[in-house]
Amino acid sequence: METSLLHHQISLPLVNWFDTHQRKLPWREEYSPYSVWISEIMLQQTQVDRVIPYYLRWMQRFPTLESVSIASYEELLRLWEGMGYYSRVKFIHKTSKIILNQLGGQFPENLDELLKLPGIGPYTAGAIMSIAFNQNYPLVDGNVIRILARIFNIENSVERRETKNYIWKKAEELILPGKARWLNQALMELGALICTPKSPTCYECPVQKPCLSFHLGCTEQRPVVQPSKKAIPIKVVVGVLQKDGLFFIQQRPANGLMADLWEFPGGKINQGEKPEDALVREFQEELQFSIQVEKKITTLKHGYTNFSVTLHAYLCKLIPENQSPILHFASDYRWIKSEDFRAYAFPAANRRLINLLIKL
Repeated sequence: METSLLHHQISLPLVNWFDTHQRKLPWREEYSPYSVWISEIMLQQTQVDRVIPYYLRWMQRFPTLESVSIASYEELLRLWEGMGYYSRVKFIHKTSKIILNQLGGQFPENLDELLKLPGIGPYTAGAIMSIAFNQNYPLVDGNVIRILARIFNIENSVERRETKNYIWKKAEELILPGKARWLNQALMELGALICTPKSPTCYECPVQKPCLSFHLGCTEQRPVVQPSKKAIPIKVVVGVLQKDGLFFIQQRPANGLMADLWEFPGGKINQGEKPEDALVREFQEELQFSIQVEKKITTLKHGYTNFSVTLHAYLCKLIPENQSPILHFASDYRWIKSEDFRAYAFPAANRRLINLLIKL
């Protein structure tokens, strides 16, 4: 299909549809590079409805790139708590400093220069170029892959390099000069509202006519993807260690899963091991603490992308009380009052546990 025909049958109907049907989202109130950047980073791996309150809180506290740059990393992390993929926060902090201190406070209006910034890959760079600057660059995310796989009835797995390259090429061909801001958002909006992963509402779709998979009756079979892996079940135990009215917390290492977050000590329960025995072992291995397990607080279930966690939580105390920790895993530790919990960023399951502790 020639580019002019693609524009006539797909691009123009999408832009017109978006003009009428777009949702009112806070990051669409203005298209500054800063607001586009923050919203796109937040929307990575996270649903729109979940992002909205985080975005509003963030913009209220950090209305400018400069305010992010001068803030402490700990404050940014605390505001991000609950959204996961915490490396995004570290990259935001690093990039804000580079833009402010090395680029005069201005986002580069050049794709190659944007790609040099920490945490900005092809998708985010394309979003800034097209949505903030309205330059003629495509965006290809999960929504766009799904839509184009259906429109062009792509029979090969979209995880193959050749298929990805083909989809990027088609996305480039769809760009209407001077309309990239609206076309790219229209594609994402179509994927969110109509061309959904399951049960798409094809009869409401503005590009039903040129959609090959619709006419062939195979919309539900597109895109072709590898079967998703089942979440791995993991059993863990954590200890709420108290002394003189204070709670012991430790900070996770700067690299790895949930980097830099604070947590209660603990770890995985080995096969055939009792949670209480695992807790005693973990405290000894991680901190060289000898503890006594007092009583069980709760059992929580929490889902992550690849893991399904069952968390057992216990109150415990030091035996003897005058021990000092020797850190073998954590990067730092604190003894804090209960009212200080809100000043630290915790993984979601730990935060749920804290909310229970406060009510006890």
